[in-house]
Amino acid sequence: MGFTGHAPSVLASCRIPPLHTVSSNPHPTTQVNIHLTTKSTNQKTGPIPVSTSPDSTCPPACPFLGEGCYADSGPLKIHWSQVSSGQRGEPWTVFLSRVRSLPNDQLWRHNQAGDLPGAGNRIDRARLNQLASSNKGRKGFTYTHKPVISTASVPADVVQANRRAVKSAVAQGFTINLSGNNVEHADRLAKTGLPVATVVPPGAPSRFTTPAGNKVVVCPAQRSDTITCATCRLCSKADRGFIVGFLPHGSGSKKVSAVACSK
Repeated sequence: MGFTGHAPSVLASCRIPPLHTVSSNPHPTTQVNIHLTTKSTNQKTGPIPVSTSPDSTCPPACPFLGEGCYADSGPLKIHWSQVSSGQRGEPWTVFLSRVRSLPNDQLWRHNQAGDLPGAGNRIDRARLNQLASSNKGRKGFTYTHKPVISTASVPADVVQANRRAVKSAVAQGFTINLSGNNVEHADRLAKTGLPVATVVPPGAPSRFTTPAGNKVVVCPAQRSDTITCATCRLCSKADRGFIVGFLPHGSGSKKVSAVACSK
């Protein structure tokens, strides 16, 4: 299948009013326990290791914070809350040792909930470097809403430091996908040269091209019951050459759709 259609036609199907407010982090804590599930039972992830970080790592810059995040509902919400409160998980150094104990070439997802180390909008570069180093020989991947491009609400020095931290980790073989709020935002993120994943409007085709000429492939696992992260692996490939799109899903999908349809 080729890349057909452009974002304007994709956005034309949106009929959801935009959001006007974004909630702050509901649990502003410095808790650093991380939980590692060695074999996920999530049908879309497949049987690979997945980690969970406390919600204190989620940046206020994320428009889905308390406003449609898929991790804010169901069994994952319960698990995430217990990790965030320190009832589950292990200290950072123990978590790193468990990552190092994963088999060579093991595909694993960091953060089925939560974000990169560091409270709020700021990345803790030292800890991210430790994680990237622990991942060597394995195929870890994750996503981040920590701001890496200019935004009025985040100091420029934080944005620049975050971008350098992500680039360093990706260069070490730990794939970090920059999370786009919509297609327009994804185009801006793509200019960094880093891998990008973004939410796309409901009804978006499986493949399309953005106004800036970037190719988008919608998550194959969302299109087929026989494909999982374990078999797809697109998000683990930093040099894939296209943006991965995610259709809004979960109980907050209407709120996510509003952001995906905004400009």
